[in-house]
Amino acid sequence: MNSSASQSRAKQSTAAPSANTEVLDRALVMELVRVTEAGAVAAAALIGRGDETAADEAAVKDMREAFDQLPIDGTVVIGEGERDHAPMLYIGEKLGAAQDGGPAIDIAVDPLEGTTITAKAASGALAVLAVAPQGQLLNAPDIYMEKIAVGPGYPDGVVSLDRTEEENIAAVAEAKGVEPYELMVCVLDRPRHAELIGKLRRIGCGIQLIPDGDIAGVIATTDPDTSIDLYMGSGGAPEGVLAAAALRCVGGQFEGRLIFRNEDERRRAHECGISDFDRIYGLEDLAGGDCIFAATGVTDGPLLHGVKRLRRPGMGPVVTTDSVVMRAATGTVRWISGEHRVD
Repeated sequence: MNSSASQSRAKQSTAAPSANTEVLDRALVMELVRVTEAGAVAAAALIGRGDETAADEAAVKDMREAFDQLPIDGTVVIGEGERDHAPMLYIGEKLGAAQDGGPAIDIAVDPLEGTTITAKAASGALAVLAVAPQGQLLNAPDIYMEKIAVGPGYPDGVVSLDRTEEENIAAVAEAKGVEPYELMVCVLDRPRHAELIGKLRRIGCGIQLIPDGDIAGVIATTDPDTSIDLYMGSGGAPEGVLAAAALRCVGGQFEGRLIFRNEDERRRAHECGISDFDRIYGLEDLAGGDCIFAATGVTDGPLLHGVKRLRRPGMGPVVTTDSVVMRAATGTVRWISGEHRVD
């Protein structure tokens, strides 16, 4: 893929600039978009083909190659799994072209959030990453995490995993100045959420069930156009770190608590440096410092448009991409439309 043109429109979010003194090079912000673009374009070639594994492998391969063109000393802390099970973008892998002098950063990556979505040509698949200065991203094991999130503009502590669903709904409704039945809650459509959904139905809330993609579900709480007020339920812990990085940049509140189903999962968490198995993690615990979040749409969704293949007169085939990149230090959000020539 050869990039031919891109446009960006920047807007200042309501998030306050990060107070952390570790600040990344601003040039890195735009370079990271090239990485998610590469993964999205590679995965998009397999939209609707019914092969989740092939789509994921294509995104992994091209994102890995794009990372190695960046002037960074990067380490994957959230990726495709342990080295024995993942040939690329595995936890602990070193990335970047400046291992001896570039900025030391931690990398969290989900090359294809929504493998099933892509295989079925459904809505909302993304190529996603987050980076932060070394030691600022939680090295979360690949287990479940209980999550709750709201967008910006609410009093601190308006939601908490220490409260019941009824208490959280009542607190958000009061802060927003509406009745509980006027709220819309985003929940992953999974059998494990039957009890949660039942409670929300009894309260009278609207519920938007999503088949996959809880990173986009959390981010949706920050966009008034989605009508999503809260995100609730359990999903992958690595995705929780990526979603927290996005909220650090644009504002909002997030809490996560790891869910352990057996001793093997406790062992894996301990190997990641986690000793308090009951801890509730806030935004700064999951993604601290000057973190940067980037995503490119693979299929059309509420957050981003998907990759499109077109022909321009006199140019031959091109692909278009739609991306967003956010930065915690400045609270800036850039929406980037790209047009790329293909060989």
